[in-house]
Amino acid sequence: MPLELTLHPEQMIQSNKTQMKKFVSFLAGLIATMAVQTQAQSLNKIITDPQLEQSVLVGHVDRAGLLKGEFSHYYNSQYETYKVSEKLVKKITPKVENIKITIVLGTWCMDSKIQVPRFMKIMDALAIPAEKISMIALDSRKEALVIDMGPYSIERVPTFIFYRDGKEIGRIVESPRKSLEKDILKIVR
Repeated sequence: MPLELTLHPEQMIQSNKTQMKKFVSFLAGLIATMAVQTQAQSLNKIITDPQLEQSVLVGHVDRAGLLKGEFSHYYNSQYETYKVSEKLVKKITPKVENIKITIVLGTWCMDSKIQVPRFMKIMDALAIPAEKISMIALDSRKEALVIDMGPYSIERVPTFIFYRDGKEIGRIVESPRKSLEKDILKIVR
């Protein structure tokens, strides 16, 4: 006589719930892994700019990406020689707690080569954590491959966009009006 296993309806429902929870957990883990891999593959992407016929960074970049290749010469030089106004940093510091910043730059652009390293030195003096600063590099057509730049309304680079609680509160476009520190202070007040 064959052995029959019977489950009560309550046991079958509980078993299905457990299997569904395991499947959802597995699926969530898979999606998270794919997202991390995709982001890692697209970070600091170098292409040959079709108009300039030179290598440029495009898409999401970080400081490590800016410290490679031709851009690094400018970055290191400007970062090392720029004198941050400690007086203004003291005024800015208490006003940047809820601030996030997006920097849109071109590694081919002379203003980016000058202003981005200086800006980053100020961010270091302010102790702004890296996760509060997002950087997007554009090609000479002001495109960033898979990133839709439309919502950013970028006309010139670099553009430093400041956000508080998810809302834009100001930007510095191309070069500061007075100085980077003075312009930042005016924005975050």
